[in-house]
Amino acid sequence: MNPKLLFWVPAALRMALVLSGVGVLWFLFGVLTALVVAFALMVVMVFVQLSYLYQLSNWLDNPHSAKLPDGWGAWTNIFSRLYRLRRDDEKSQAELSEWLARFRQAMHLLPDGVVIMDDVLFLEWCNPAAEQHLGLTHERDKGMRVTNLIRSPEFMDYIILGRYEQPLTLTFRNRKLIVQIIPFENRRQILVTHDATETERIEMMRRDFIANASHELRTPLTVIVGFLEIAGTELDLDAPTRAAHVKLMTEQAHRMQHLIEDMLTLSRLESVDYPLRPERVDIEKLMEQVLRDARALSAGKHTITLAVSGPDVLGGFEELHSAFGNLASNAVRYTPAGGSIHLLWQDGAGGPQFIVQDTGIGISPEHISRLTERFYRVDKSRSRETQGTGLGLAIVKHVLLRHGGTLTIKSEAGKGSSFIVNLPKSVTTPVGGELLPQ
Repeated sequence: MNPKLLFWVPAALRMALVLSGVGVLWFLFGVLTALVVAFALMVVMVFVQLSYLYQLSNWLDNPHSAKLPDGWGAWTNIFSRLYRLRRDDEKSQAELSEWLARFRQAMHLLPDGVVIMDDVLFLEWCNPAAEQHLGLTHERDKGMRVTNLIRSPEFMDYIILGRYEQPLTLTFRNRKLIVQIIPFENRRQILVTHDATETERIEMMRRDFIANASHELRTPLTVIVGFLEIAGTELDLDAPTRAAHVKLMTEQAHRMQHLIEDMLTLSRLESVDYPLRPERVDIEKLMEQVLRDARALSAGKHTITLAVSGPDVLGGFEELHSAFGNLASNAVRYTPAGGSIHLLWQDGAGGPQFIVQDTGIGISPEHISRLTERFYRVDKSRSRETQGTGLGLAIVKHVLLRHGGTLTIKSEAGKGSSFIVNLPKSVTTPVGGELLPQ
């Protein structure tokens, strides 16, 4: 039905009913009584309308569907329609609030920084990542100009030139940041920041690794190729010279082989395709094997002792042998002839420990933090003399990461070193018992 008819028909019927009543009173009691009753009815109707207008005015100050008054007459339809409109509006606001909460949660979890600015670069909102990247604080800096908060000449030039189609790479607060401004709406702009510090560090490590690996492989290959060229051009080499050349080529070939094996070991340790499969490791057997390898490398030049008092552990036998063997062989290589090396396996306060103590040349403090980097050497000439690959401690670090362990290095130049492996208690097994769960 037409909305106009829904309003006017009931109103006309109510007016007709009032007039009919007044007419009856006029007929029964006279004109004066009818006029008085009619006036009284008009006053009541006006009062009712003013009362509903007053209630509507109060409701509009704080519109809420639950507080909407009930109406009479035409007001019933009006309040009913207002109730439906307000209820739909509250539902829309609830959905909008939910989506806004989700958006803010997503922005808070986003690893990239997001800064919302107006057209003159005044800060309106930023997420925690942007606060961390740019040193901003949303509560403190809201309403301030972003160019006054980010003091960087490169960023200022980027703003002035206005070439926002290309991102800007800058160093800010000891971070490598990639920033870009994206205009949206008519009076809004978004500043997006991406922290490329870790990516840059990994890329630098990759470049250094390739350069170092190439250098390490080039040296033995140069020696082998050189001797092969000599052997091919000088056929009348005497037997002692030929034997010396073959010996040197064999040594360089073994060095290259060890280097490649260590590189493959590192690659396997870092790969997700080779997860650790824990098994019970017989520590006495493992320590005896490490001791034999160290004594074979020493060839009687050092005093090497072993003490075992700790429990068996859960882990990879070959991986732990590689890590402990590298620590023991390093002690042999960097301890002068006549020195002593002590290998110790014990149950420490925080879990089992493997300790290698030597009376070697020691390490200066500035080198200790970098010892587990690939190809990092304190003394490159001595490392080559001892046939080291420069990857041993990197292998140790990755093996311990897979076993939840840590490596502590204590050393002083000229006074020897102590390499302490700490494994968590969760890897220990009871003596003669079953494996403990990890």
